[in-house]
Parts: sequence; C-alpha cells; structure tokens
Amino acid sequence: MTKHSSSLASPKIRLAFLLAGFAALSGCTHDSQADGIITGSLPDDYRLRHPIVVQEASKTTEIFVGHARGGLTTAQRADIAGLAQSWLREGTGAVIIDVPTGTPNAQAAKQTLADVRGMLTSLGIPPRGIIVRPYQPTDPRQFATIRLRYPRIIADAGPCGTWPEDLGPSIKDRSYYENREYYNFGCAAQRNLAAMVANPEDLVQPRAETPANSARRTEAFAKYRQGAPTATVYPDADKAKLSDLGK
Repeated sequence: MTKHSSSLASPKIRLAFLLAGFAALSGCTHDSQADGIITGSLPDDYRLRHPIVVQEASKTTEIFVGHARGGLTTAQRADIAGLAQSWLREGTGAVIIDVPTGTPNAQAAKQTLADVRGMLTSLGIPPRGIIVRPYQPTDPRQFATIRLRYPRIIADAGPCGTWPEDLGPSIKDRSYYENREYYNFGCAAQRNLAAMVANPEDLVQPRAETPANSARRTEAFAKYRQGAPTATVYPDADKAKLSDLGK
C-alpha cells in the first residue's frame, strides 16, 4: 500500500471505529432509558403519589369477658357509651355485635350481651340498628371477646414505608441526580392529615355557609351610613386584667 492509499484508508478506519463506538453506547443506554421511563412514570407531587382516599371502614370495640364473671365493668361501660355517641355522629350502618359461642366464657358473654344491648338502646341506638352474630375464634388459644363494630366514612392514605429504589446514587435511579423526591416522601404527612380530619367530607367538598347575623349586619350598616365606627365596644374589657396597679 502506498503512502497516498494509506492516507485515504485511515479516515475510513476511524469512521468505522466511531460507528462501532456509537453502536456500543446506544446498546448501553437502552436499559437506562427504560429505567428512566419507569422512574418518570412516578408522579413528582407527593399528593399524587400518596393520595388521601375517602372510603368506608369499620370501627371496632372489644369487650373482654371472663368465664366466671358476667356483666360490664365501669371502664367497659364508658367504652360502650363512647361507641354509641360516635355511632350517632358518624355511623353509616347497623351496630354488629359478635358474641363468642363454644368457648369457656360463652355463658358469661351471653349474660354480658344483655347489658350491652340495654346500654346501646338507652343511649339512642334503635333496636333495629343492632345485629347480633355468633362466632368462634379460629385459634383456640385466642381469647374470645365481644366485638362491637359499625361502618363509618374515613379518610386514609398509604400504605407508607414503600422503597422501590435506593436513596443513594445509583445507575438505575436518575431521581438522585435530578434532585427529585423519593417515592416514600410525604406519605406520613398525608396519612397523619387524613387521620386528623374530623369530617372526611371536607376533603371533597366545602360545607354550606351558615346564615349571616342579620341583626349585627343591620347595626353595622346603620353606623357606616352615619359615619360612626362600626367596631363593637366592650365596656367590661378591663375587668379581665389581673391588677389595677398604676391606674
């Protein structure tokens, strides 16, 4: 090969090496692009990753009854009273009472059931809103209790503690280098907010406005037309002070 031919062949050889290198790089980046699609499919907003869901769930209260004692204790009566008040406020179905049968405390539980039903009806729950069902524990070692439960509307989020990717730098995880939120970020805050909401319906729609105070509004407009101050004057405001020293 002459010097002229070798000078012509060298650019072709370099071009072949470049094309081979690009092909190798494209093959290496194929998996990372696929991982990027999976990572990119996760919402960046924690409220979309962990939405608060309004659903129906049961609230349960258990009454422990020994085999040699029937009736309710003072603490158990307080628990049943609290359940009845909660049912009147948030219950969406009947109160179901699960009573154990075929257990050592079955006879005592039957006697206690009469007291439970009497308390519930006396606190405002109608008899047709109470359903009694017998049950047997699946595990014989489990203590059989009287279970009171009813359905209600709750707000919930989660489950939390899901870690589909590492928090540290990784070839497969591009969110670390892009300074993006990790998957579990914000889940606990959403779950706590859902647990603290008194009325889950407030998360979906606002409540209706209460009627305005017509008497106070009429008085304020009358003072406004006269050019007088509309603020309320409290003559007994100084009575709340602890001391009159310095007056």
